[in-house]
Amino acid sequence: MFTGIIEATGHVQRILPLGSGLQLWVQAPFITELKVDQSIAHNGVCLTVAEIAGEAYRLDVIKETLERTNLGQLQPGALLNLERCLRADQRLDGHFVQGHADTTGKVTRIVNQEGSWDLYITYPGQYAHLVVEKGSIAINGISLTVAQDLPQTLRVSIIPYTWTHTNLHSLREGDTVNLEFDILGKYLHKHLSVHTPSVRN
Repeated sequence: MFTGIIEATGHVQRILPLGSGLQLWVQAPFITELKVDQSIAHNGVCLTVAEIAGEAYRLDVIKETLERTNLGQLQPGALLNLERCLRADQRLDGHFVQGHADTTGKVTRIVNQEGSWDLYITYPGQYAHLVVEKGSIAINGISLTVAQDLPQTLRVSIIPYTWTHTNLHSLREGDTVNLEFDILGKYLHKHLSVHTPSVRN
């Protein structure tokens, strides 16, 4: 479980093939504190530390993860948002983030508002019921608030601290981002779809 409050950024050191998946080697500022089998969110995707060697650690990324996220598009040197899992004694500053990306979205517009930035992101229409204005969403693992809900597009407003301390500042129009919709909304929708009786004429 994560909160969507990015702890640090790291860099992809190298990428190696692994059957239908990939091995990612990542450099992170907290490398000396890590252990094998630890869970870390990378751009909002929960992955397990498989090996630690020198200044980098290895992740094994399977086909299912590559198909649902932007990790398969990474290149050596790419900047990653990193968050270690939530401790039981921590404050929950963001929202409940599982690290299980639902889909990807595309950045269609970036607007500099002179003190903040607006990102417009398109996403697959089947997820429209999970996007709520003023509701929570994780974008590349960052807990953000939906500022505006448009047809198959959402807008988020980014404060300077988040812009500077995450990989959002490196985004360009046309880039792909990982999206995880609020788990509470997903469970509520599932409950209602199962328990709401059908209307008969």
